[in-house]
Amino acid sequence: MRGLALTERTNVTGNGDSAEDFGANAWLVDEMYKQYLADKNSVDQAWWPTLEKYAAASEAKAAQPAAASTAAAPARPAPEAKILAPTAAVPESAAAQPSSKTTNVAPRTAPIPADAPRASAVNVTDAPDEDQVTPLRGMPKTLAKNMDESLTVPTATSVRTVPAKLLIDNRLVINSNLRRNRGGKVSFTHLIGWALIQALKEFPSQNVAYAEVDGKPSLVVPAHIGLGIAIDVPKADGTRSLLVPAIKRADTLDFNEFLAAYEDLVKRARDGKLTPADFQGATISLTNPGGIGTVHSVPRLMRGQGSIIGAGALEYPAEFQGAAPETLNKLGISKTITLTSTYDHRVIQGAGSGEFLKKVHERLTGGHNFYEEVFAALRIPYKPIQWANDIHVDVTGQIDKSARVQELINSFRVRGHLMADIDPLEYVQRTHPDLEIESHGLTFWDLDREFVTGGIGGKHTMKLRDILGVLRDSYCRKIGIEYMHIQDPEQRSWLREQVEVPYAKPGHDAQMRILEKLNEAEAFETFLQTKYVGQKRFSLEGGETVIPLLDAMLIDAAEDGVDSVDVGMAHRGRLNVLSNIAGKTYGQIFREFEGTAQKTGSGDVKYHLGTTGVFTAPNGTQVPIHLAANPSHLETVDGVLEGIVRAKQDLKPIGSFTTLPILIHGDAAMAGQGVVYETLQMSQLRGYRTGGTIHIVINNQVGFTTLPQDSRSAVYSTDVGKVVQSPIFHVNGDDPESVVRVAQLAYEFRQKFHRDVIIDLVCYRRRGHNEGDDPAMTQPLMYDLIEAKRSTRSLYTEALVGRGDITEEEYDKAKLDFQNRLEQAFLETHAAQTGSIPVIDQSGIGEALTAPIPAITSVATAVDRSVIERIGEAHANVPDGFTVHPKLQQLLNKRVEMSQNGEIDWGFGELLALGSLLIEGTPVRFAGQDARRGTFAQRHAVFHDRKNGQEWLPLLNLAEDQARFWIYDSFLSEYAALAFEYGYSLQREDALVVWEAQFGDFANGAQSVVDEYIAAAEQKWGQQSSVVMLLPHGYEGQGPDHSSARIERYLQLCAENNMIVARPSTPANYFHLLRRQAYQRPRKPLVVFTPKSMLRLRGAASSVEDFTTGGFQPVIDDPQAEKNQVTRVLLTSGKIYYDLRAALDKQPDPRVAIVRVEQYYPMPAKELTEVLANYPGAELVWVQDEPENQGAWPFISLALAKHLANDKMRAVTRKASAAPSTGSAKVHAVEQEHLLRKALSFDA
Repeated sequence: MRGLALTERTNVTGNGDSAEDFGANAWLVDEMYKQYLADKNSVDQAWWPTLEKYAAASEAKAAQPAAASTAAAPARPAPEAKILAPTAAVPESAAAQPSSKTTNVAPRTAPIPADAPRASAVNVTDAPDEDQVTPLRGMPKTLAKNMDESLTVPTATSVRTVPAKLLIDNRLVINSNLRRNRGGKVSFTHLIGWALIQALKEFPSQNVAYAEVDGKPSLVVPAHIGLGIAIDVPKADGTRSLLVPAIKRADTLDFNEFLAAYEDLVKRARDGKLTPADFQGATISLTNPGGIGTVHSVPRLMRGQGSIIGAGALEYPAEFQGAAPETLNKLGISKTITLTSTYDHRVIQGAGSGEFLKKVHERLTGGHNFYEEVFAALRIPYKPIQWANDIHVDVTGQIDKSARVQELINSFRVRGHLMADIDPLEYVQRTHPDLEIESHGLTFWDLDREFVTGGIGGKHTMKLRDILGVLRDSYCRKIGIEYMHIQDPEQRSWLREQVEVPYAKPGHDAQMRILEKLNEAEAFETFLQTKYVGQKRFSLEGGETVIPLLDAMLIDAAEDGVDSVDVGMAHRGRLNVLSNIAGKTYGQIFREFEGTAQKTGSGDVKYHLGTTGVFTAPNGTQVPIHLAANPSHLETVDGVLEGIVRAKQDLKPIGSFTTLPILIHGDAAMAGQGVVYETLQMSQLRGYRTGGTIHIVINNQVGFTTLPQDSRSAVYSTDVGKVVQSPIFHVNGDDPESVVRVAQLAYEFRQKFHRDVIIDLVCYRRRGHNEGDDPAMTQPLMYDLIEAKRSTRSLYTEALVGRGDITEEEYDKAKLDFQNRLEQAFLETHAAQTGSIPVIDQSGIGEALTAPIPAITSVATAVDRSVIERIGEAHANVPDGFTVHPKLQQLLNKRVEMSQNGEIDWGFGELLALGSLLIEGTPVRFAGQDARRGTFAQRHAVFHDRKNGQEWLPLLNLAEDQARFWIYDSFLSEYAALAFEYGYSLQREDALVVWEAQFGDFANGAQSVVDEYIAAAEQKWGQQSSVVMLLPHGYEGQGPDHSSARIERYLQLCAENNMIVARPSTPANYFHLLRRQAYQRPRKPLVVFTPKSMLRLRGAASSVEDFTTGGFQPVIDDPQAEKNQVTRVLLTSGKIYYDLRAALDKQPDPRVAIVRVEQYYPMPAKELTEVLANYPGAELVWVQDEPENQGAWPFISLALAKHLANDKMRAVTRKASAAPSTGSAKVHAVEQEHLLRKALSFDA
């Protein structure tokens, strides 16, 4: 249709064969025809048909009789005469003999002789000198013809002066954005031309032409708008020529397409590569004499067009051109541009032309959403500057206006992130009332006025335009920063100094490094997607910039001499990080996909495994990197990693934060998982701080299938970070340079202030939650965007080329590098298939920093009496000037006495275990809820000066060379707190690490840690931990909560010797248990159900000899039983033993023996069998406080029976219950009496 419309258009308005049909471009046809005759091949073949028609038309015209020119006839031949059948090229011999022409070499002026000419006499005559007449040739001749012809068109001209300030200001914003992103720039002519097109679409009566068809005057309405663009082209001889090619179908283009078409025409015009088609189809033209300073011109209108628009120079009005810039700004004087519309008065009237210029005026001053649409087409994420009248202020108002500028500056610091272009998926033109100058009583007339800055950009005063430029560059480009919630002014000032500076792009080497890392990341995912279609791998596609982010951070860490970098992350992108950051090879990962990797225990899926490696920076420096193993329970690894890092840091002097923790989160988990909040709350606590963690959120804007609006109430998933005053950097994942900048800023902040910092990497997820999902089922619109989107690597490479930052050669090299990496992947895959690559290291952490300890199965846990006494004496060695609380002085005295004479209670027995380990050089870390005093005021490991609050720890004053002792009151957390202690124990093989719950059932909140790590980590990942869990447990009528530590749950998890579960009943046995735990190898977690009321039970005390002899007894026989008289053996554990013993002491019965089972798992079958062998034929009865369906009985009934010859055993318990116990103390007492009577009675 377009071709037909153009053909009809040509037939109506001209003969299609002559040079004149090209209007203002006719001179070009003449010149090209001469060049064609001289050397046919020197002319683009696209021109040959046109030039052949031109030759035929010229011959026909020359053959016409001279008289014909005077006959009454139409100005141009009838259309039928113009239609020619296609013919072969006319041979040169058949053509009319052309006039001889010179070459294109420019003529030279005669040289001036070096010597001065000799003067001679001249005969003067009265004859006048002859004027010189030079025939016009070439372009001047054609131009003269066109001007003569233009006189036949009755034209008139409308003139309108447009204030250009808004045009200038918005163009500055546009080009600033393009310079930062894809390169290129927008000119005033681009915007004026686009305004013409938009105005013509609204006002089509200006897009018409006059023609005579069959001798009748006709109005031609073109099917589309063809915008002719006047292009000034310098020629080889130094002269300049004018070309007017046309942008066809301009009304169907968006601004981006118009811009591309415009620039293409200009480039080809400058290169001499325009074709005949480029000059056809113009329906209106734009000329810009303002480019050479002309303020106002009336261009000539060629036949075939209805109007031509002229744009004058951008100048201040003449009467103000002598004013100083400050005066112009103060008065609000704008530069203006004069637009002229020269139109064919036969088809366009003056009122219509004036109305058309008015509509152009409206657009150039911001009407009809003109700039909003331009900004949208260019993907500029801000609201354009708006037209407004200047606000006049007096002197006092000027001060107020300066204050308003300060308000505006503060608003950008606080709210600037809301306007930042951080979403790589969806374009939104962002605005916020607090960030609009109009909201602060300012207008765009203030942009060029000077204001006090308060230090922005290192200057005292700046133009408001420059202030806004720095603020937008700092807070509203591809990075949004939240930091004004931080209370410390030093931190805020430091961040301000880093970000409120003019933009400086990275150096060439840095850009190539980023590109290299993007190549690695995308090649990895492309390879796996090709090789293992549909297999789960939780790819990083859409978030590949996390690789250059980590790379930049690790480069800084390596160059700073950081001891190690420890990373915890969930499964999204984990394989990519393992490969491209931690150094795991493709071959190793391939083994895991194929299931050929050797495993210990059950093993785990490939995207849960950890690794250890060495990262090498470009300058050759290295830093160890460890990626912790992590289950699918999102964020469980957070506390574990912090514990690993703290364990490493505790080997250094206090305050050494030379191990860098990095936690990588998902956006849905960051907002939804409470353990994230718990981990953040740890960050500045003395028992847990690690000198600041860098949190990276891979924010792909969807959690499985749930969108943000359904997964959080907060604006950002990272808002939780504000509770600990962390700075938060939101960054667009499609801008790798900004991502790297943020990585460097976050690292520097952490190193300087030792506080947590959060990076919100906003990206997308190219595939489903896993590769088997179809995400379009639940997010169809999002995945329409994603499917049409090119990769970050592609976009970045194109941007580098577009901005001129890399050459085409470097681009080709980067592309080849990408292909080579894919080939390398397949080569390594082949090597893995043939078994030439070693098996992967499945360790979740690096090698322990302490020397390996050999396997120890039998441990001597008794200590010398002098050790007991030394620990007792330490409690009498009160520091000088220390005021002991009166109530605690008695306790100190008692501990000294106990260390000498016995009757050692539970609290002191525990301190003896810890103190003896410290003396022997074994470090102890003890943390828990109110652990320093103890929930039941039994421990008192720390004493506080009654007058000034100073602290005294007796166990820190045992010996000069003792090991380090840390005991902390933990924050009220179980999930993160237990995970931390597990991680600490994982790293420190040499230390005893203890965590105590306030009450045993508080550990319910840490069930994920128990299930995923304590119970199963050794089986899944080969990790060994010796963490100790102390869980207070006891039925004392205190209600369903806090009575039970849920013994049954831990026993249900026991298998394959994965952990030790014990319930000691004496301080001495507890002492030996803890000491055995410190030294026994291989290491296993230990769960201890500790007593409550039994803590001070006199009958439960131990003698000094119990500590200096023997060891841990997993089974304790009844010392009072007469073996040959016993017919019933009560098997029990914990406090109920003392209840049963007290009942027997009141009413002795030699038929009953009470045997204590002190260790539930591993089941002490050998020891128990030996004890029970003393009671042949006796009835076995399990007695417990807990209901039948709880406590140890469900486990005992299954496990113990397998090991006993007499497997008939019954239980005496409370009846099965949904709750652990009754809520009534009286009911509890009745139940307890019934339980004891049932256990001891022989009545039927």
